[in-house]
Amino acid sequence: MTSLPPALLDALTKALGPGGLLTDASDMTPYLTDWRSLFHGKAVAVARPASTAACAEAVRLCAKHNVPVVPQGGNTSMVGGATPDETGHALVIVTSRMNRVREIDPIDNTMVVEAGVTLKAAQDAATAAGLMLPLSISSEGSAEIGGVLATNAGGNNTVRYGNARELVLGLEAVLPDGQVLDVMRRLRKDNTGYALRQLFIGSEGTLGLITTAILQLQPKPKSVEAALCAVADAKGALALFSAFRNTEPSAIQAFEFMSGLSMNLVNTLIPDASLPLSEAAPGYVLVELASPREGGALRDLMEEVLGRAFEDGLVSDAVLAESETQRLAFWKLREEHAEAQKRAGASVKNDVSVPLSAIPTFIDRATAACEALIPGIRVAPFGHIGDGNIHFNLVQPEGADGKAFLARDHEMMDTVAGIVKELGGSFSAEHGVGQLKTYMMPGWRGGAELDMMRRIKSAVDPEGIMNPGKIFPAA
Repeated sequence: MTSLPPALLDALTKALGPGGLLTDASDMTPYLTDWRSLFHGKAVAVARPASTAACAEAVRLCAKHNVPVVPQGGNTSMVGGATPDETGHALVIVTSRMNRVREIDPIDNTMVVEAGVTLKAAQDAATAAGLMLPLSISSEGSAEIGGVLATNAGGNNTVRYGNARELVLGLEAVLPDGQVLDVMRRLRKDNTGYALRQLFIGSEGTLGLITTAILQLQPKPKSVEAALCAVADAKGALALFSAFRNTEPSAIQAFEFMSGLSMNLVNTLIPDASLPLSEAAPGYVLVELASPREGGALRDLMEEVLGRAFEDGLVSDAVLAESETQRLAFWKLREEHAEAQKRAGASVKNDVSVPLSAIPTFIDRATAACEALIPGIRVAPFGHIGDGNIHFNLVQPEGADGKAFLARDHEMMDTVAGIVKELGGSFSAEHGVGQLKTYMMPGWRGGAELDMMRRIKSAVDPEGIMNPGKIFPAA
């Protein structure tokens, strides 16, 4: 780890104010390791700006002194996207003090939020205003809006509302030279040149640091119904999804698949997580329907589709939520899969997407390939089957050495990715590339596409100071 030049240290301290710059090793430690403990970096300091102006000045100073900048929100990246490298040259800029919900407009159905607002806090603010922010991910209690947008997060409600990208009307970002790009327009239609905000959404902080955003809200549903269903496999889950979609596509708010093995880990390792079905099953589906109308029509729809599904042999058991408490208990069973797998030992995460029709084939082929590669491996897929996104996670064999298992992570990821590619999918559906999967990019985004990405990066960040080592493989 290097030290900040005295002039830069003084300037940053002045720009960031009291408590805004951390230089003590013990204070910086929480910001230098990713959530999965895969990456352990070093930094010259950790900056905690409380405003866009302070953030912009910090970046301007870094550009002047050629100090790399690593933006960090809630530090929930699954691919090391917010962790600095081991050189110790970078300044980590944490957005957690930029945490105001500035405005909610019930006519425009928009909210203006700063980058450090957690997704859960933004959801709660929208709910308090009688509206809904229709973006939900497992890490929403910690993930911050800036990181959510920088990774174009998807989550549970993508099947109905789209990814984060579809929910952003405007944003503000600090560019690599310290300039502030202001495209804070709450317009649904604006056909005046390039939509620059879209460059930053999904860019993983490599083009700039998002500081504020205007998000689209939706009317809060007046009726919600949820059911937890037992299915034979992913093919059955997909058939059940088609049954709901073909009956009333606009009612589907979430449609989640969970393998029996992964659900068993949750049921066993997570306190207060209890499976309400009478018997264990090979697979499970959590389906949630929502409507802006009150009344029992949504319940009737749920019972109608599930009734046919029972008759057709698609579902062997199901429980409908009888209260909000029970609905949240269903979601706890879904949201705790990543944590349960973490407690079960070392794991390799594969956040992939394939066309919906290819999901059963993908799971069958990838399962067989991984079991052949590492006997005893625990294949624990789950995810957003309604939009083609499967978290095809691999947990170490029981009693195996975790470090030895993780030493073969590229073998496992490449095995899964090869099948995904054959089926026309993507090796990263919503987690991003980060530093974990940069090596995959040339094989997937080669030729003109990767070259165009590099040209954009060079044009916006000619000195390469923004989040180095992310997305792009080393030249």
